[in-house]
Amino acid sequence: MEQQTAFLQDVKFEPPKFYEYLLVVHPNEETFNQLKEEKENFSSEYNVSIAKKTLPHITVANFLAKEAMEETLLKWMYKIISKQQSFNVMINNFSGFPSSKTVYARIQNHEPFKQLATSLKIINTYINDNGFPNAKLINHPHMTIARSLQQDVYEKAIMDYSHKIFNANFTVDELVLLKRSSQFDKCKQVSVFKLAAQSETLAY
Repeated sequence: MEQQTAFLQDVKFEPPKFYEYLLVVHPNEETFNQLKEEKENFSSEYNVSIAKKTLPHITVANFLAKEAMEETLLKWMYKIISKQQSFNVMINNFSGFPSSKTVYARIQNHEPFKQLATSLKIINTYINDNGFPNAKLINHPHMTIARSLQQDVYEKAIMDYSHKIFNANFTVDELVLLKRSSQFDKCKQVSVFKLAAQSETLAY
């Protein structure tokens, strides 16, 4: 026992060399609960446990970076995101990505997300200078119900979901930055970025 204790004292648990960072949108409570229930139903109906293990969200960007880069990245992202105006999101029914065998809830208005992605491209220079690839920026905003399905499960699910009706809407007024050391690691919250309030209509 003493030898084992001495060994554990000598072992150094090094922090990860880099993290995966995810910039996400969380829906409001009502929409979150609706989608969470849909994911749980999917998990039960098609026997796909991963569907209910992931929480409803929209990924705006994800990238790799060292923890030492965090402070600079946070400054850049705060400066960029604080200038973006809050916006409304409308979710309407379901669709799928055949290439990744993903079933998702459709988002109607892509433009605000594309504007966010364009404004965030500037952080790529800093990421590249530190030896990491470009950030993956959103090009088709969606809410994943289940992904990486078996072909037969995907085909059955997408057929079933093509007849389902689902509608929800919410306002995006903040983005949340998360990080994890691997795809199997639980995400930890790093920071919350507030968007600018929507301009009030002037009365004449």
